[in-house]
Amino acid sequence: MTVSVRDRVPVVRLSSFYLFYYAALGAFTPYWSLFLSSRGMSVTAISVMMSLWYATRVVAPSSWTTLAGASSRPIVWLRAGCLLTLLTFAVFLLPLPHVWMYPAMVAFCFFYNAVMPQFESITLTHLGNDSHRYGLIRVWGSLGFIAVVTLFGWLLEREDGSSRAGQLPWMMLPLFALMLVSALNNRYARDISRSSADGQGFWQVVRRPAVLVFFLAAFMEQLSFGPYYTFFSVYMDHHGYRTSMLGVLWTVGVVFEVGVFFTIGRFFRRYDASWMLLIALLSSTVRWSVTALYPQNLPVMLVVQSLHALGFAAFFAAAMQMLATYFPGRLNGHAQGLFYGFSSGLGGVLGALIAGQLWGIDQGRTAFLVGSGFAGIGAVLCFFALSLPLLRARAAAA
Repeated sequence: MTVSVRDRVPVVRLSSFYLFYYAALGAFTPYWSLFLSSRGMSVTAISVMMSLWYATRVVAPSSWTTLAGASSRPIVWLRAGCLLTLLTFAVFLLPLPHVWMYPAMVAFCFFYNAVMPQFESITLTHLGNDSHRYGLIRVWGSLGFIAVVTLFGWLLEREDGSSRAGQLPWMMLPLFALMLVSALNNRYARDISRSSADGQGFWQVVRRPAVLVFFLAAFMEQLSFGPYYTFFSVYMDHHGYRTSMLGVLWTVGVVFEVGVFFTIGRFFRRYDASWMLLIALLSSTVRWSVTALYPQNLPVMLVVQSLHALGFAAFFAAAMQMLATYFPGRLNGHAQGLFYGFSSGLGGVLGALIAGQLWGIDQGRTAFLVGSGFAGIGAVLCFFALSLPLLRARAAAA
């Protein structure tokens, strides 16, 4: 009897890795800047520290996927990366002087950023032609993010409203241990041994105009997120929000994100993924403008935070769908490394550094407005180079 792809996909094992990886990210992204602040670091120093998170994304994903692709046992690299993530993060349990915080951050971020692109490729080897089902597995990462953001928001807040952010490393360490356990229980679906033609074929695909625009649009989207990922908690704290409310604000968008991941497969069965990429870029353009102009209006901020479901979840699902289309089979691992390294890596580090430079002008307003402009540029590129040609092709065929 033939076993279908649906039956062969180890959904629980794959979902568990997303769950623990993004649960840890749910502690890191909203609260790590508060932890650094509790260690006495200035806003400028925090922006540099957080930029290291993105800087390592420039080199870690591509180097790790290359090493895995050249290995006879690529899964070993995933497991080694998770173990090294756990060990390097444990260093933050020590009372490090500020000067030693920087190399510790580089080491931890390198290994933490290295593993997810490889795991995305592992997931897609299991899904095969059913890549539209990606959201049903990836959604568990969103659920883990929601749970940790909400829980840690309450746990880190003292009765007097002050923060226990100094305890954050102790609270995050078990999440990285569970991520390692999941990595030990996962594997590729089939042989992905490296072909000598892979490198040449990969760069031939990258040089296609539509693919180049896709990567550039993704870069602009990640660039626009610089103020948010680096300073949103500090921004909201400056406008009088308590730590528990910060957790709510971070969670709102991810709650809607869950709905997107559950339903977006239907969209991809009817429409090209580039349309969803365009929608995501437009939503970020609106989101950062409103965040800049109305930060003290809680109802407005709750509504605009829900756009995270489009700016992040829909964007990411569309990107994975487009990567699966542009780079099938063994080429996908290389593509994941380039996608994470260029968009999230280079885009993220420049976004964080630009936000740090603009922050002193008016405590964040200008930084978020500039972020809105970056997303708008990405939307223009996406429409004219990806979406509009589809409209013309459909009109010509009609």
